[in-house]
Amino acid sequence: MDRTILHMDLDTFFVSCERLLDSRLNGLPILVGGTGNRGVVSAASYETRLFGVHSGMPMKMARVLCPEAIVIKGNAGTYTKFSKMVTEVLQERVPILEKASVDEFYADLSGMDKFFGSYKFASELRERITKETGLPISFGLSVNKTVSKVATNEAKPDNKLKIDKGMEKDFLAPLSIKKIPMVGDKTFQKFCNLGIKKVLTLQQMPIEMLQNVFGKSGLSIWKKANGIDNSPIIEYHERKSISSERTYGRDTTDIEKLKSSISAMAENLAFQLRKGNKLTSCIAVKVRYSDFNTYTKQLKIPYTAADHILIPKVLELFDKLYDKRLLVRLIGVRCSDLAGGNYQINLFEDPVKTADLYQAMDDIRNRFGSRSIMRANTLDVRSIGSNFNAFNGEPPIVLAHRSQ
Repeated sequence: MDRTILHMDLDTFFVSCERLLDSRLNGLPILVGGTGNRGVVSAASYETRLFGVHSGMPMKMARVLCPEAIVIKGNAGTYTKFSKMVTEVLQERVPILEKASVDEFYADLSGMDKFFGSYKFASELRERITKETGLPISFGLSVNKTVSKVATNEAKPDNKLKIDKGMEKDFLAPLSIKKIPMVGDKTFQKFCNLGIKKVLTLQQMPIEMLQNVFGKSGLSIWKKANGIDNSPIIEYHERKSISSERTYGRDTTDIEKLKSSISAMAENLAFQLRKGNKLTSCIAVKVRYSDFNTYTKQLKIPYTAADHILIPKVLELFDKLYDKRLLVRLIGVRCSDLAGGNYQINLFEDPVKTADLYQAMDDIRNRFGSRSIMRANTLDVRSIGSNFNAFNGEPPIVLAHRSQ
């Protein structure tokens, strides 16, 4: 049986979510990402791309290229909610779904032509997603993941493209080699140095030559360029970790600032655990110094989702990692080995008082935001960085946030 692989990608996802929340942003140049000097563009609207702006670019450079752009810090919780809405629509209707990222999906529709017609089914699915969520989405349909992904990118914005079986090489041939998955900026530059810029040239190259230049990845690149890809759809499962990081605008040795930040992260992660009815049994702390050396320590603990248990443990790990002689660039906290369940109060504490306190705090946070109520020692922390809500099968959303 011939394979039929669908690839779907939400167009400028973060920007589209912001426009759903505020229609005044429609048609305007929008950048989503870190607002400080060391911030990074997480998403750029098509209006800003006309000026050469793209995701992953330093925000400072993007503002120079497109000074009229509206910069939005972004909200991980909002994007998680919309991503989950799309995921639920797909889960209900496709036999096997792979969630490659928060805004990118693969589905195996093999065999459906006998009953519905894969292209017709995919088109109706795309219309349903847009109708139920308000989000624009594009898709590519072909015999494998590579060609479908490239087709989606060629179809954008807000469109669709089907590549018939046997036409894979012809479709890819006139494209830039940068359109091939696995070909990043450095690999592209290597190809340019060899005088190779089009996929057609790559298709005609001897495999041995590519392997000599690019090693093991040379064969993979050649196969993708020729439309050969047998990789399976990997059905996604619930992730087992949730984390938060902060990169400082200026490297620091201010121990009070560092401990306040890491306490705020632990406090917020505990709230996210309780909100998702999860418990953690492993915590880790990460410290990256100004020389970019990164160190991590982790600790196994009894299952919990309580601030007053997690914060002391996190600070204990930080004390073991911290080198007072070096400036700190980034700190982070991760909770892993998650399991379903509600927080159980310690038998030696006052259960009613503690349970009521957490319930009251969480009710306020659910209503007014995760930072609407906090511990006194974290009041000076303006931001806790990127929060990755990994529940219900949601992959982490990375908003390249940087503090000012």
